[in-house]
Amino acid sequence: MVENKRGFRGLQVWQKAKALAVTIYQSTREGELSKDFGLRDQIRRAAISICSNIAEGDERETNKEAVRFLYIAKGSLAELSCQVEIAHDIGYLSSEQNSFLQQECQNIGKMLGALIKIRSQQSKPKKGR
Repeated sequence: MVENKRGFRGLQVWQKAKALAVTIYQSTREGELSKDFGLRDQIRRAAISICSNIAEGDERETNKEAVRFLYIAKGSLAELSCQVEIAHDIGYLSSEQNSFLQQECQNIGKMLGALIKIRSQQSKPKKGR
């Protein structure tokens, strides 16, 4: 496992995912989306799931376990992206909000992909000479 003295809080991808969750909460407090409890709550759960699974994965004992939770985070990210697009299409989010949130999802997805690759390589056994 990569040594990180600040734990998951030191991971830039966790910081960005947490900021996205805060933005989602702020974006869903007002307007029509705030009254659609089902979609609002689902969007919020997906956003929280991203940073929560990054944190949980980072605290696991092995890189193999960490990678599993990073993949779960990536799945929650895709879920959030889909839900944001639906909220936009039905008029709950502006085009500007949708564009910003989709760009953040894309950026976090790339970061998760890179971290998954690093952690996956670290979990492979070293070949003898």
